[in-house]
Amino acid sequence: ADRPSVVDIHAIRAGGIHIGADPLGGASVDYWGAIAERHNLELTVVNPLVDATWRFMTLDTDGKIRMDCSSPNAMASLIANRESYQIATGNDADADRHGIVTPDGGLMNPNHYLAVAIDYLYTHRPDWPAGVAVGKTAVSSSIIDRVVSGLGRHLIEVPVGFKWFVDGLIGGTIGFGGEESAGASFLRRDGSVWTTDKDGIILCLLASEMLAVTGKTPSQRYAELAAEYGAPVYARTDAPADREQKARLAKLSPEQVSATELAGEPITAKLTAAPGNGAPIGGLKVTTANGWFAARPSGTEDVYKIYAESFLGPEHLAQVQEAAREVVNTVIS
Repeated sequence: ADRPSVVDIHAIRAGGIHIGADPLGGASVDYWGAIAERHNLELTVVNPLVDATWRFMTLDTDGKIRMDCSSPNAMASLIANRESYQIATGNDADADRHGIVTPDGGLMNPNHYLAVAIDYLYTHRPDWPAGVAVGKTAVSSSIIDRVVSGLGRHLIEVPVGFKWFVDGLIGGTIGFGGEESAGASFLRRDGSVWTTDKDGIILCLLASEMLAVTGKTPSQRYAELAAEYGAPVYARTDAPADREQKARLAKLSPEQVSATELAGEPITAKLTAAPGNGAPIGGLKVTTANGWFAARPSGTEDVYKIYAESFLGPEHLAQVQEAAREVVNTVIS
């Protein structure tokens, strides 16, 4: 009942936006039906059945059933039917994550949607406190940094984990906090706190608000942002590391990294603590003008994760990834 205090439900209803909401068999199944009925929205609940066999799910990349609303494989049936809706959305099993599908763009990359959501919210929430900051995790796309700078707003970059946004959301000093894994939340329209946890439902509804208010889908707006700020290429890969090497990576200091260049560009920062709050990132992040990588040890496997991004294209991204492995392997071996 309180969602109109967070998202402009009236605009969505007035715009007649046809929404397809897929709960992926999860906890949001009854919420979406109630939202449609209570607010008189043109909203279809896709796959409304809760089925313990999950036979309605398409298989993920590795052949497993996984309610991953950011996976093109798990979202394949919704993507295939995207022409049936003006905005289609998915949620994971507990609805704290979101997936956005548009007729023109298919399933949006989570980083791309975060950038669009920030761009929209910070230009369409006049009652938010002046100077309210944007929160992002250290492994989220740098197009967010560029969008935030273009908006003239303050960016708070924190380690991985939504807990780092809690105090800012409660205190109203952070208007939006988002993770690259498609988890985010934001303040009510009056600038007060809505929730301090990820809320996949409001992020899904926001996509419809954007279309109703601006006449553009989130993917169309992202294309405009990419034309203005650059189109990054982003990937996450794994590299082998034993327990001792992972322990060394988790406790690195920037001084241990002797490299001065990364993939042909001068290194601008070597970070083992997040610039937004000084908390350890549990690994290493290295940045240049047009690229960066972050390396963090896996908690469950004998690997470390490499997050990398380039604004110069796929070839440069591959160079960043290769250089990342060299830098990390040098300091943990």
